[in-house]
Amino acid sequence: MSLTPEDTANALVLLSGGQDSAVCLAWALARYARVETVGFAYGQRHCVELDCRPKLREALAQAFPAWAPRLGPDHMLDLSVLGAISETALTSDAEIMLGANGLPNTFVPGRNLLFFTLAAALAYRRGIRDLVGGMCQTDYSGYPDCRNETLAALNHAVNLGTQERFTILTPLMWRTKAETWAMTHALGGTALVEIVAEHTHTCYKGDREHRHDWGYGCGACPACGLREKGYREWRQAAAPA
Repeated sequence: MSLTPEDTANALVLLSGGQDSAVCLAWALARYARVETVGFAYGQRHCVELDCRPKLREALAQAFPAWAPRLGPDHMLDLSVLGAISETALTSDAEIMLGANGLPNTFVPGRNLLFFTLAAALAYRRGIRDLVGGMCQTDYSGYPDCRNETLAALNHAVNLGTQERFTILTPLMWRTKAETWAMTHALGGTALVEIVAEHTHTCYKGDREHRHDWGYGCGACPACGLREKGYREWRQAAAPA
């Protein structure tokens, strides 16, 4: 298979173990000659997502042989200090609710800012300049560090601070959750849809006991709600008339 100019480059994907980052990994594997991944342990309540990461990588390599040689090393960074200084429903057993500032208390201040800054530092050493994340401001919980404006400003700051030309890529930024499921199917058909459902984790409560057609989760938290709603809308749109 001939390579496009993009295929000759490398990428570093921020892989949480959740649905969106998994789809971004597939997106990158379809485009780049070599793709490395990085995850962050920050004391997240749903730390089961970290256990999903190696299983997801293995499942992708087995199901898509063309992607296997492109899948490079995985990196795990300890960001426990973020959990230590955060009082949120994602870093404690607090009840999930809307905060006085209008944001859900699942918002972890500074999380994506630190993620991309550390990813850039890692990529700098690895000779990688394309950083891929699953952030989205279409169907999302309103987190300000997921917004395109925030990440564009961060991209500029990282480039100034490193004197390099990093590019932060967010393939899902303007996609609804239904469109993300459609993108999943377009990238890898039913096989990839099933891998995402079986080997990723998005539920804020870390529920791996209840398996739905859209994946594992409690079925009640905001993350599960967005994921299920998107799946239903995609399936309805994809159903024959």
